[in-house]
Amino acid sequence: MSPRKLLLDSFNVAVAAADPLHIVSRHLPKPPKGHTLVVGAGKAAAAMALAVESHWPKEAGLDGIVITRYDHGLSTNRIAVYEAGHPEPDKQGEQVARKILVKVKQLGTEDLLLCLVSGGGSSLLSLPVAGISMNDLKNVTRKLLRCGATIHEINTVRKHLSAIQGGRLAASCRAPILALIISDVTGDEPANIASGPCAPDPTTYQDALAILERYRISKPISIMKILISGAKSKLNETPKPGDIIFQNVENRVIATSHNSLVAAGDFFRSKGIPAAILGDTVTGEARHVAKVYAALAHEIRQYGHPWRPPVVLISGGETTVTVNGKGNGGRNTEFLLSLAIELAGTRKVYALACDTDGVDGLENNAGAIVEPDSLYRAEQLGINPATLLANNDTHTFFKQIGDLVITNPTRTNVSDYRAIMVL
Repeated sequence: MSPRKLLLDSFNVAVAAADPLHIVSRHLPKPPKGHTLVVGAGKAAAAMALAVESHWPKEAGLDGIVITRYDHGLSTNRIAVYEAGHPEPDKQGEQVARKILVKVKQLGTEDLLLCLVSGGGSSLLSLPVAGISMNDLKNVTRKLLRCGATIHEINTVRKHLSAIQGGRLAASCRAPILALIISDVTGDEPANIASGPCAPDPTTYQDALAILERYRISKPISIMKILISGAKSKLNETPKPGDIIFQNVENRVIATSHNSLVAAGDFFRSKGIPAAILGDTVTGEARHVAKVYAALAHEIRQYGHPWRPPVVLISGGETTVTVNGKGNGGRNTEFLLSLAIELAGTRKVYALACDTDGVDGLENNAGAIVEPDSLYRAEQLGINPATLLANNDTHTFFKQIGDLVITNPTRTNVSDYRAIMVL
């Protein structure tokens, strides 16, 4: 089997380990005495909703609303599936989030709220607090996404501008709540996944203000008023750990990046290639992380240390990209182009980096592949890799040499998957 096929097959195995159609059913509760309302948001929302419908007793009361990214919907019967904007929120998301909040408030104590949470929900389930327009929220979100802020920092700000995130959905509900969660963040903390609509929030308005100041984000007056007022009064803070509202709430993480990395490692071992899992919590600037991984690959290739070839280095997590250029790309292609430049054609080193949701940044690819001759093929086409990397134009690089990985939406999301094979 070729190195390219091994890498692609390993990615498919990692994605399959987080497929909602395979994993949701084993976590479903018994129907309550009353009615079950299903709500949800995220890139996996439609597949999770379909899994619930497929395994829920037909005689038991069930309906609901979930919201997913455009082009990620599926056909369902009892749970309505809507599509909205991601990674920037839009009016459609706001309108559906409002519908969800209204229905949740109607539940009684003998009902059940089944909340389906996955990565991408922060943008999709956007309901700005009173006094903030969707345009203002969208403007701040766009700046945070481009400045290199971590997803935890971005969500800290979002939660304090939202009427539904940061545990506020749970605070609006009288019924018991079970939140089934597919994690796309390092640490797998429910509060950080889709901005934790049913989870206690340890962050504060002051934290949100500090993040905007740290990255020098210009802020609309409406947002400044909300954050400063919240920091001063503390009366409208998001519900915190230990709050009584969470006594009948369970946040259950059912799929993680680590589980997918383990599945991929098992796949490589079944093919006779030892696998080293380097962790599911890798963060930092994509191009800088790539330099560390390239140095490790050089050490293995040249000295057989700390592992002798063949070996595959597997990692997950979510890097960031500070956008200074005007090109097209995502964090995975940014990582790979930086890696390729550092490897400089090192023999027998191959790499893949893809987002498990099938979308890298704003493009139509999941990620890409690097082979020992990637830079040579680019040179033959007159492409300057360093120039494209400086312009954050990494999608263009891999498109022109024919090494993009295109999967279409996977309808799940457990963050990024990276595999570097040293043969």
